[in-house]
Amino acid sequence: MTVDHVSIAVADLEAATRFYRAVLATIGLSQLVARPHTAGFGKSYPEFWLNARPGMSPVPPDGGAHICLRCRSRQAVVAFHEAALARGGSDAGAPGDRQGARTPYFGAFIRDPDGNKIEVVTFPRSDEEEA
Repeated sequence: MTVDHVSIAVADLEAATRFYRAVLATIGLSQLVARPHTAGFGKSYPEFWLNARPGMSPVPPDGGAHICLRCRSRQAVVAFHEAALARGGSDAGAPGDRQGARTPYFGAFIRDPDGNKIEVVTFPRSDEEEA
């Protein structure tokens, strides 16, 4: 199975698009689609979507979905986390080494201004030099 795309709900599409335009750029994604009620981000195909839900309340801290995006380096994980915090997101797990179900990884968690929980990870190879 391969996941084709994911979508999250946001109360203010314009504000969320600005937030994600800056944050997702740190991991190589850009805005590819802009429509009145949705925005799509990806590298060559929109894989991450924002859907306007103007009446929604923020996602409670103990609820909602957890979406994880993979990137190429520890530096990208840190840049994603920093960009999110600088633009109104909140820390849900600082960048650091973690143990996954099958392998160690380096990741960070944020909550966007709507409360959506987004994780970004990289799986560094042991033969790679990380600066």
